[in-house]
Amino acid sequence: MTKITIIDYGVGNFRNVQKAFQVVGAEAEITDSVEAVNQAEAIVLPGVGAFGDAIDNIRARNLEQPILDAVKAGKPMIGICVGLQLLFEESEEIGHHIGLGILPGKVIRFPENELTVPHMGWNQIEPEREHPLLNGIEPGDFAYFAHSFHAAPTNRDDIIACTEYGQLYPSIVGRDNVCAIQFHPEKSQQVGLQILKNFIEFAG
Repeated sequence: MTKITIIDYGVGNFRNVQKAFQVVGAEAEITDSVEAVNQAEAIVLPGVGAFGDAIDNIRARNLEQPILDAVKAGKPMIGICVGLQLLFEESEEIGHHIGLGILPGKVIRFPENELTVPHMGWNQIEPEREHPLLNGIEPGDFAYFAHSFHAAPTNRDDIIACTEYGQLYPSIVGRDNVCAIQFHPEKSQQVGLQILKNFIEFAG
């Protein structure tokens, strides 16, 4: 089984994600080492809090290039919550921030005049296309969300599943060896664990 490397850049719920991977039988290490990321077989990019703090911490720890190199090398990677948002080119959260640029598009805020922001609690996942991450996941299955911003991909082909919150927005995205989920798998009970198990199988 592929060893899972969880990137620790100082902003995230790394231990909970590690425990969730362990529940589904994966060996998962947490590291902020450039060398460890360079040697990783499969990468998890978790995250909570603000986009700007997250990307600043990644760059301060010299982890941006190892992440980009891993993606370019075809290593499987999954982003979780803010980790999904970091994959995009830019975010408008508390200013303007440049992301990793792995997927084209930007991160925008939910419209507050119509909705309670943040979007917090259980909501449904509606698949847009087939993907290994969705194996065993039924349309309308529930996951746990906690976020005020969401991705707006340039390329609709990068959208794997959507969620309705005042509008349809992408809750699972991906391309080639990269995928990401906006919800918290470690808080999403069997649906979250199934998706982590699917990522392990996706990673080979």
